[in-house]
Amino acid sequence: MVKQLRTKKIRWGAAGCGRFTEQSFIPALEFLRKSVINSVYSKTPSRAKQIADKYGIPKHFSSYDEFLRSDINTVYIGSVNADHYEQVIKAAEAGKNILCEKPLALTSAQAEEMLKACEKNNVHLAVNYVHRFHPLVTKAKEILDSQMLGKLTSVNINFNIDIPPSNNFRFNRKQSGGGALRDLGTHTIDLMRYFGGEILSIDGVMDNIVYKCDVEDYASAIVKFKNSGYGFFSVSYSNKKAFNRIEVLGHKGALSIDNFIGKKNVSSKLTILLDGEAKKAFRKRGNKVLYLLRSVQNSFLKGEKPLVTGYDGYINLKLMEELESKCQK
Repeated sequence: MVKQLRTKKIRWGAAGCGRFTEQSFIPALEFLRKSVINSVYSKTPSRAKQIADKYGIPKHFSSYDEFLRSDINTVYIGSVNADHYEQVIKAAEAGKNILCEKPLALTSAQAEEMLKACEKNNVHLAVNYVHRFHPLVTKAKEILDSQMLGKLTSVNINFNIDIPPSNNFRFNRKQSGGGALRDLGTHTIDLMRYFGGEILSIDGVMDNIVYKCDVEDYASAIVKFKNSGYGFFSVSYSNKKAFNRIEVLGHKGALSIDNFIGKKNVSSKLTILLDGEAKKAFRKRGNKVLYLLRSVQNSFLKGEKPLVTGYDGYINLKLMEELESKCQK
């Protein structure tokens, strides 16, 4: 059993100084009274110093072991996918609670070892599936759980953006594990499980439609939920314009969420259709990262299981591996 932190404040350390760490994670922390960032780590010393100087962070390191010995009790791991495995295990052995980027690891076997290391060392492991935390997604989940839509028939999620091939780690299979599926599809699978529950099977396609590179630029799949209905998703690196949205259909009604995926600082829209009632629509602007960090902060301080656990990351990897294996035949 993970013990409650004997502190009134989360002392964060950020490992990996990429764009998300710089532009989303660290700025969001500034809104949380019970969190402070004390250290940053990057393999590149100048990058660690640059981020520390920019945000007035006391310590910066190019040694991960020294970073773990600094004045921190919680680690955010925002490094390239291939580094998650070693960094999570070392952080667990150092007694730190962990928030790790998605996907959790390169393989489900690695993820399983990471879960065991966290359990052995009595630390929490959360995964940054940030889309669960938007207020309209939370509201949609409440509607589903209340059975207002009746028996679930389908969940449809589209997450399509344009990212031309570059030297970004996402296009290096050894560093990323894969392309659009591992980067974007991992989010859609998590939302599928959040809305529809456990998934029995997955099948689909992976391809390079526009960009010919080391990883796929397109993936699409159909999943069968254990309890009821099916899920469909498409993700890609090769669409300059796309109607990215979530649609959930039930026997008695439906809901959709627009202007939510792949966009920042815009007002999202939840539309609800119920049998015998007028259409309802709600708009909400929300910082998903801030909501996630507040949730993680509270669970870590109280010693409670986070909303998105390492086990969720493990199951997500198992499903992606199942789809990849079918697409390779």
